[in-house]
Amino acid sequence: MSRMDGRANDQLRPVEIIPGVNKFAEGSCLIRCGNTHVLCTASVEDRPPRHVPEGEGWVTAEYSMLPRANRERSRRDISKLKLSGRSAEIQRLIGRSLRAVVDRKLLGPRQITIDCDVLVADGGTRTAAITGGFVAMMLAFRKMMEAGQLAEYPVSGYVAAVSAGIVDDVPLLDLCYEEDSAAMVDLNCVMDDQGRLIEIQGTGEERPFTLDEQRQLVELCEKGIRRLQTVQRAVLEG
Repeated sequence: MSRMDGRANDQLRPVEIIPGVNKFAEGSCLIRCGNTHVLCTASVEDRPPRHVPEGEGWVTAEYSMLPRANRERSRRDISKLKLSGRSAEIQRLIGRSLRAVVDRKLLGPRQITIDCDVLVADGGTRTAAITGGFVAMMLAFRKMMEAGQLAEYPVSGYVAAVSAGIVDDVPLLDLCYEEDSAAMVDLNCVMDDQGRLIEIQGTGEERPFTLDEQRQLVELCEKGIRRLQTVQRAVLEG
């Protein structure tokens, strides 16, 4: 099939990660995946949650979408006096994804909070938040290393995420909004840089999907994630 933006079926949208966009946060970046733009900041506190074992740290996340990130204005969660179910689910996903590669003992008794604010939404906001959130977290760790607060980076590898889906029975990588809206099957995938899965979220939107179709989608995501991690490395390792 011919995609609306002319991409190949296994091609990512243009990706850009701009580091250091917030001068106050310990780590920050703006990630642009096509027309999806997410601001990610990492804040360090010396107070881990009470449930964390003594001497260990914690990584958590908050996610929100600005009122005009979409085609029509949406109400802020604060105006509804509660966090939307979608926002709550996504920020838990971001936190789980980043904690999967963090050595909490090496981190020590600290909490890293990753704030992901969607400026423009055109599909794949949660996966962009994970990919950008990792960069913001690593920049915060770099600052802690420079200050002598860490002896080594408390991570086992890189983390990135991307979506894939089946549109008109064709598997596609990195769906934009229009493709996502028409998808028969939608899948989000999080991986580390060893190709190991951290999380898969797959849904049959219009029909069930087979194990073979799931494999095809995951393989598409793996290809996209490797490219995303190349972009991450270029930002972090220069």
